[in-house]
Amino acid sequence: MKRLLAMFAFLPALAWADFTLTSPDAPAESTLSDKQVYIGYGCNGGNTSPALKWQGAPAGTQSYAVVVHDPDAPVEGGWYHWIVYDIPASVTTLATGAGVSTGTKVPKGAVQGLTSFGGNGYGGACPPIGHGRHRYNFVLYALKVKQLKLDEYATPAEQEKAIQAASLGQAKFTAYYQR
Repeated sequence: MKRLLAMFAFLPALAWADFTLTSPDAPAESTLSDKQVYIGYGCNGGNTSPALKWQGAPAGTQSYAVVVHDPDAPVEGGWYHWIVYDIPASVTTLATGAGVSTGTKVPKGAVQGLTSFGGNGYGGACPPIGHGRHRYNFVLYALKVKQLKLDEYATPAEQEKAIQAASLGQAKFTAYYQR
């Protein structure tokens, strides 16, 4: 019996094996382009969010959330570059530039939360000069709820905590940038 149970212990992991997140604009393990770099703090990029595409969500997914985070930023907890949640379960892509702060390019019903920049919408990479190569983790969460019902002033860490609490699974990739 133990042997039989051990054979099936991997099934929950297999349920997520097909859940993938990719980007034609920022492929996994690549360097972010100038288009995805912030405008400000001495950076002169395009501040454009990359296109994202996903597939293979876990059964029971009712919505999605995206969190883009730099764990190498020299501030406690890292730096949150983009948070968008309440993305309808029927959506499987975000277009290039979807992260504009007006919210007009995210899917209907989706919410862009506050980032470490203090506003909502995508804020590109802009690590301190000479601080080395930073990791930019793009994480897509499949959520078991249609809406998170977060306060509009929830901090990025509070948002991520609520997203993780409602998560059925995640897909992710990392891109890099330094200046």
